[in-house]
Amino acid sequence: MTKSTQSRPTKVKQNMPKVPPTSLEGLRTLLVDITRGETDVILGPKARKALGQILDLQGSPDLLSITTLAEKVGTNPSTITRLARNLGYNNFGAFQKALFVTRTPQPGAFYLRQAQTALNSSDQSTKQRAAQLCHENQANIDRFIETFDPESFENAINLIANAGRVTVFGIRQFHSLAAFLAYGLRLIRSDVSVLDANSLGIAEELGAMSREDVCIVASVAPYSTQVINVAQIAAENGLEVIAITDRANSPLVKFSKSAIFVSHQSSFISNSITSFFAVAECVINAVAAATPEATKIALIERQQLIKLLNIEDG
Repeated sequence: MTKSTQSRPTKVKQNMPKVPPTSLEGLRTLLVDITRGETDVILGPKARKALGQILDLQGSPDLLSITTLAEKVGTNPSTITRLARNLGYNNFGAFQKALFVTRTPQPGAFYLRQAQTALNSSDQSTKQRAAQLCHENQANIDRFIETFDPESFENAINLIANAGRVTVFGIRQFHSLAAFLAYGLRLIRSDVSVLDANSLGIAEELGAMSREDVCIVASVAPYSTQVINVAQIAAENGLEVIAITDRANSPLVKFSKSAIFVSHQSSFISNSITSFFAVAECVINAVAAATPEATKIALIERQQLIKLLNIEDG
């Protein structure tokens, strides 16, 4: 008599994509999907954090050894191995291969090596320290271009261009970014504001916005709890949230309709935001290009007001 196999438990591999990503860009996209809960792949908070840190090491020699990599991200080799398998790779080697495959060259690696050389110098001059920081900022901007996601960026631009109203929120250093972004967008359209700029209350200002208006939030690790809360509440109230942040596992990504990732690795004493201002200029120009006629009219009107108010000399 043959035993029926219907009652036998079937071992099914859980938590693994059918085909793991074959490139760095694919891994970053997968991490965004994991963070938003839009894939069957599930990673815990620590694993997501580790993967985000690994993706930040694009082109780094630390990726050549699982031991060095584990030390770099503050974990152990067995954790890296489990992470690779959870992502669908047979072993670390296959995962490592995908980390080194990118659609674009990596000029930022040159600047990074130059900066590291300067950093290791014990007798730096003022010029060397300035050069180091500038090279690091160049590398961060290069990484933005290298990892540029056209679909996500264009989605953000369309959301801004078609929104009834736009508000921008960031605190501490990123308050200045919010102010700059709002200023640039107001050259194109008048209905842009910095959230709670006049201390009228975040809840009151968000409550005054309509569904499908846009809320742009900006923060990087260690992420500001207040910014995360604003992103969540804005999303729950039907606003379209755009996150300007650093990693695909950023808590802002979960609540966003579009995310723009910006590298900020540097020897600056705090979070460097130079690259974020460069990206803000890209956003402003892209919105202007998306609405050329409205932009032309708005800029002409602005110039006329400047002339009437005698703001500029000469």
